[in-house]
Amino acid sequence: MEQIRLAKKEDATFIAMLGRITFTEAFEHLFTDKVGLKNYLNATFEVNKIEKSLEKENNVYWIAFVDRLPVGYAKLKLKSKSSFIDSANVSQLQKIYVLRGFLSMKIGKRLQNLLLQKAAEKGSEKIWLSVYEGNERAIDFYKRNDFNKIGTHQFNIGNDNFQFWAMAKSLYKKS
Repeated sequence: MEQIRLAKKEDATFIAMLGRITFTEAFEHLFTDKVGLKNYLNATFEVNKIEKSLEKENNVYWIAFVDRLPVGYAKLKLKSKSSFIDSANVSQLQKIYVLRGFLSMKIGKRLQNLLLQKAAEKGSEKIWLSVYEGNERAIDFYKRNDFNKIGTHQFNIGNDNFQFWAMAKSLYKKS
């Protein structure tokens, strides 16, 4: 049985674990600096940090379960400006992470739909995201869902440098 619900502070441990595992599954092979990767994982997916993030007014998290096991999560950041978009009324799709063994269940698509709906409900005109330029599966997913490339930027983790695409989508309110 599958369930997706809004995440609570008590879910921070699940989210931290899912973040570490899914990030490692997707990107570990790209790193030459394994210490830099370890430091990034420790800093980014630290339970206390996730708890604090869950409490922020502009952050909305969802968590997905299959047979009561946590298998994925998504994070929306409301009112998150982008240097690539000339509007203050935008939100950011910060994360959609699903364990590799559950990708075929289309949980990522359902998480994205909830995220887009919430952003539109909160009045966002557009939503943007960053995606690693070599992550063709994710780029294809976003393109199929009407996101367009709006720019590029770099991101350093340890001694490794990565090129990212900024992508955005217009949100239309249904009348």
